Amino acid sequence: MSATSPSAGTTDRRADRGAFAGRTTFIFAAIGSAVGLGNIWRFPAVAYENGGGAFILPYLIALLTAGIPLLFLDYAIGHRWRGSAPAAWRRFRRWTEFIGWWQVLIALVIALYYALILAWATNYTIFSVDQRWGDDAGAFFGEYTQALGGADATVVFDFVPAVLISMIVVWLAVIVVMALGVQRGIAAASVIFIPLLIIMFIILVVRSLFLPGAIDGLDAFFTPNWGALTDAKVWIAAYGQIFFSLSVAFGIMLTYSSYLKKKTDLTGSGLVVGFANSGFELLAGIGVFSALGFMAQAQGVAIDEVVTDGVGLAFIAFPTIISEAPAGAIIGVLFFGSLVLAGFTSMISIVEVVISAVQDKFGMARIPATLAVSIPMAVVSIILFSTTMGLPLLDVMDKWANEYGIVAAAAVSTIVVSYVVRGLPTLRDHLNHRGTFPIGKIWMLCVAVIAPLVLGVSLVLSTIDLVTSETTYSEYPGWFNLVFGWLMAIGLVVVAIGLSLIPWSRSSNLFKADSDGDPIAPEAVAGKGLVSTPEAKSPHELRSAP
Repeated sequence: MSATSPSAGTTDRRADRGAFAGRTTFIFAAIGSAVGLGNIWRFPAVAYENGGGAFILPYLIALLTAGIPLLFLDYAIGHRWRGSAPAAWRRFRRWTEFIGWWQVLIALVIALYYALILAWATNYTIFSVDQRWGDDAGAFFGEYTQALGGADATVVFDFVPAVLISMIVVWLAVIVVMALGVQRGIAAASVIFIPLLIIMFIILVVRSLFLPGAIDGLDAFFTPNWGALTDAKVWIAAYGQIFFSLSVAFGIMLTYSSYLKKKTDLTGSGLVVGFANSGFELLAGIGVFSALGFMAQAQGVAIDEVVTDGVGLAFIAFPTIISEAPAGAIIGVLFFGSLVLAGFTSMISIVEVVISAVQDKFGMARIPATLAVSIPMAVVSIILFSTTMGLPLLDVMDKWANEYGIVAAAAVSTIVVSYVVRGLPTLRDHLNHRGTFPIGKIWMLCVAVIAPLVLGVSLVLSTIDLVTSETTYSEYPGWFNLVFGWLMAIGLVVVAIGLSLIPWSRSSNLFKADSDGDPIAPEAVAGKGLVSTPEAKSPHELRSAP
């Protein structure tokens, strides 16, 4: 027989966690989470540097063999065990709870610095109207952020007023949306912002396509370098882009799926989200390289001399393009407005991972949980990142949170699910019960073999690059990278294990029935699938084979 769930027999008490009104609102929210800053400012440069048009092949293979399979994995765990990351992992198997807390802590760290980028984008949307950066966008960005650079990076609390004010505004907006709840807050914001983002970005792309030199930019972006396909690093880059852009393996999709109705088609929804995210990335590549082609022609240089990503693309290269382009103000408002919308829908999904965990752990109502989580996070975020050390701190924490936090957590979770707990048959049958896209051995192969292999290789290569580099990362002081990089990443694991050892009170959501008043499904039984029965109305009613 299956192990008994902690909440079995507690149908007199139900968890009031909130829920999505339907599959459509969930899809908008999931797309809002997946489509973020990385789609706009990371994918185009990664694709260009890794084979151009030829990169599309490993990218699509990575999407099909790792991105969507891991998306299904997150959906299955969250949907079957109806909880936040820590609660769902604990219900999956008691000792795996630490993975859930690890994901929560990664989300917490990312949210702290994500607000800074949103604050910059918000201000630059306004700056675009009169092109306040003048003739030297790089110098203006330095004056605006007053950021310490390279060897000067240190711990200092010199606040930058313009950044401080915009960060406060960003956090107030986040707190309001989160306090409104899953449907009235997260879903409503996503249903409004995602269509608006798509419309704005399409207008931006169309406008960019008519800039002089746009065709040269597109040629550079799409011209395939087939020789790059023999380079293992190109394939690692493709898988890395998929992991980072789809919001898999750090609790977001797991948490969102726990708010779904029980009869939802999980696999069909996953395909929509996965391909929508990739479609937007390709659209971003077209828009960004059209603009970079114009910039290269205007400056009389080769395309590869103007290609950049991240902060450099958004706040230095694009303002330069805006200054030189006809109707630049329109391009600026559309570009930075798109960053704000994409970043905001992603940030609320990241914060929701933390709020959901606290709500489950203490059995709290929505508004108290939101305030208990968001206000301390906002205070810490503002104190740390609205200062002159904000940019180097963001740079280091993002490097280690992504390449070591998310990648390591994903690798550990796939190995635990596949080989230690051997829970893939249970998750497969749960997904197939209502899913319109049936999965089987190929999906299990992707999760158990391809994903952990690629993730492991990625970790090794990242470590080798950091350790063998002749200089420290971004030339920051060694102690700065040690404290906010290595020790931060290791500390997340230690704290996660510690949190998993703290008992759950009887008033927590762990010991309550789900929002519908039904018992939570029992733990996964090693190597056992679920027995399909005609009377089962939802996959939650299925039990493991004897």
